[in-house]
Amino acid sequence: MRNQRFIPMSKLPLILAATLALTGPLAAQPRQPPPQESGQSVDDLHDALRLRPDQERAWQMFDQASRPDPQEEGRQRNAFERMGSLRAPQRFDLSIQMMRAELEATERRANALKSFYATLSPEQQAIFDRETLPPRQ
Repeated sequence: MRNQRFIPMSKLPLILAATLALTGPLAAQPRQPPPQESGQSVDDLHDALRLRPDQERAWQMFDQASRPDPQEEGRQRNAFERMGSLRAPQRFDLSIQMMRAELEATERRANALKSFYATLSPEQQAIFDRETLPPRQ
């Protein structure tokens, strides 16, 4: 352990900022697909849940909220293309804007999921939990 460097906690924000300035924003990392996109198809999940007719509307809202927003994807592509022409402080500002937009989209998806999940029976919830686990890496 003699060769390891100790980094004081007070320096971590500065180190993170410098790292991001050199390597790009955290938002530049590829977004992980929602679990239902990574393993089984949404149709397979729908079938596995054996939804009742009164659950279909909540399913449709959840399904719609889970789909990528083409306008948002376009804004992200545009922002990534602009990164090379911006100065470091501007890149950070743009990165923060992108992260806020991603957080808002994630919150919308989470709210739709919670609304849908609340309509499920305990057995359906167990199926949903099992079938939407992220793949092990």
